[in-house]
Amino acid sequence: MELDAIAELIEAEIPNAVAEVMRPRVHDDEDEDDHYAAVVVSPAFEGEPLVSQHQQVYDALDDHMTTDIHAMEMQTYTPAEYAERGDGSLEGRLRAAGLLPTEE
Repeated sequence: MELDAIAELIEAEIPNAVAEVMRPRVHDDEDEDDHYAAVVVSPAFEGEPLVSQHQQVYDALDDHMTTDIHAMEMQTYTPAEYAERGDGSLEGRLRAAGLLPTEE
């Protein structure tokens, strides 16, 4: 499954989500190609325990978790948590989506 297609599924199902999906490691075995990692930021995670946040991502991926995706590593954040602890790679997209204050 294409990385952008996975991100689009997540963003379509979780309100105001910004998602980045990547392959966490390179494998020689073709069967290992269905391992993914995602960073997902959404205000929908506010007040939700980590398990619930991850369940929202799994729910967004629906049947793909049993057909196209073997494993999904994930980091989930509210916008405030991402601003405090995220790696910064999604800052531009989060600002464009209005989820982080714009720089002055």
